[in-house]
Amino acid sequence: MTIRNYKDKTPAIHATAFVDDTAVVIGDVTIGEDSSLWPMTVARGDVHSIKIGKRTNIQDACVLHVTHDGEFSPGGYPLTVGDDVTVGHRVTLHACIVGNQCLIGMSATIMDGAVLGDKVIVGAGSLVPTGKKLDSGYLYVGSPVKRVRELNEKELAFLEYSARHYAHLKDEHKASS
Repeated sequence: MTIRNYKDKTPAIHATAFVDDTAVVIGDVTIGEDSSLWPMTVARGDVHSIKIGKRTNIQDACVLHVTHDGEFSPGGYPLTVGDDVTVGHRVTLHACIVGNQCLIGMSATIMDGAVLGDKVIVGAGSLVPTGKKLDSGYLYVGSPVKRVRELNEKELAFLEYSARHYAHLKDEHKASS
């Protein structure tokens, strides 16, 4: 794995977290307990902070980045990802807030200042535009996303299952490294 300081910022990776050897983590990045970053993922906290909660999995080829403080973005935007979140393959999370127990489908893009409540599913290939707020407990799909319906009990249970499964899987990968 490539773990790199940027200026005076050093990534903080919990001892129980897993970062694949091909992942890149740069600068002001915090990775919580039992979380995982999978192959070819990049978390670049160079111009603002990235915080990833507990038991969150960031799957293969994801891009996590932030927005700097500037004329067009006063104060900038950090990236915050909650606990028990599943982020599918090739997702881009850019300077947004993702609540707890969310699932972001493969190849989705979440843009600057977007806020996802807890227990949200964003469908594969969807786009959450800049500044969009997604209410807790719903499925959103499309480009741009539209609220489709409330999550059912099976989907809510899957959000918990997915986080547990990936916490177990990262333990197996750590043991075989």
